[in-house]
Amino acid sequence: MRIVLKECAWESSGEELLVLTDPREVLTLGDEDGQVAALFAALGDGPCTVSELQGRLAAAGVHRGEGDVRAAVEALDALGLVECESDRTLGDPGLDDRHHSNLAFFGAFARFDRPRSDFVGSLRRSHVLVLGVGGAGSSLVQCLAGLGVGRLTLVDRDDVESRDFAGQFLYHHADLGRPKVECAAEWVRAYDPRIEVRAVDRWITCPDDLKDLVDGADLVAGGLDGPPEAHLWANEAAVRAGVPLVVGGMTGSQITYYSVDPGRSPCVQCDWNGRPTPGGFVERNRAKLMIQNAPIGPLAMQVGSLIAYEAMRYLTGFEAPRAAGTFVKLDLRDGLVPDRRPFTADPDCPVCPR
Repeated sequence: MRIVLKECAWESSGEELLVLTDPREVLTLGDEDGQVAALFAALGDGPCTVSELQGRLAAAGVHRGEGDVRAAVEALDALGLVECESDRTLGDPGLDDRHHSNLAFFGAFARFDRPRSDFVGSLRRSHVLVLGVGGAGSSLVQCLAGLGVGRLTLVDRDDVESRDFAGQFLYHHADLGRPKVECAAEWVRAYDPRIEVRAVDRWITCPDDLKDLVDGADLVAGGLDGPPEAHLWANEAAVRAGVPLVVGGMTGSQITYYSVDPGRSPCVQCDWNGRPTPGGFVERNRAKLMIQNAPIGPLAMQVGSLIAYEAMRYLTGFEAPRAAGTFVKLDLRDGLVPDRRPFTADPDCPVCPR
């Protein structure tokens, strides 16, 4: 294995070595005798094996056994400062160029036991079922395609209308009157022919309408239009299939998104069961507000990107889901500062696995 030092800057300061990998923070390493600085300088000369690194150190006057050098490299790996040279790429120049930014992003999370190429590979092997390709869904499709998700199943029943152009950038004037899902699938194929995409023009009226679509999917994302209980249909279909669910949308002045990790987090039905019986002026009229939201471009794109980023957490495991069993709300009137409310868990939930 040839070791390579990740992108960083370092300098000695007294008996410490300062290492900068992110402008927000400086990593401080003890270095009384200058050997850590010598280690960084040796690694900075280019990729090398442990044996070659030992030789570089010896040439700089630092004589340590191979076991000590290996232990030092493992310590740097634990800090996220080194990686294996061969695992920095996908091994195909065309794919490496296509996924240049994705590989760079995951470099910050790469370790010897989980290289950056593996994170990108996980996305390329994933199958995501996207519910709805209008509003936030149109942006979600673009984000997932950009990440290189290898297989997309797109579900929608609406046709393209002029009113969609304020925030749904998958569509063009020539698409007016055409099924959105067909146009969205065409966009994906033109964007990246390597992505396998299926268009499903279907009304969703109950969980069973999703059963055949959820089977084989690694994740369900998006959101269903329709009656207030529509989100429960997606929840039930996903949880019963053991597939993570990530949903987002906008109502009035609030952007909301959440996710469900079956068997690990409460589900939407849990929270629904724990709610008080609807009543009062606001609850009686809430449904009317659902069709009066204003998903202009910047907001539709923000919802779609939040869903996609949470989906990426599930699909790659680069970090734990942040919205599992939690409503995350961003209010326009408060400058889109996130507010979190965990779901109410229901031990007798008829949907959650027991």
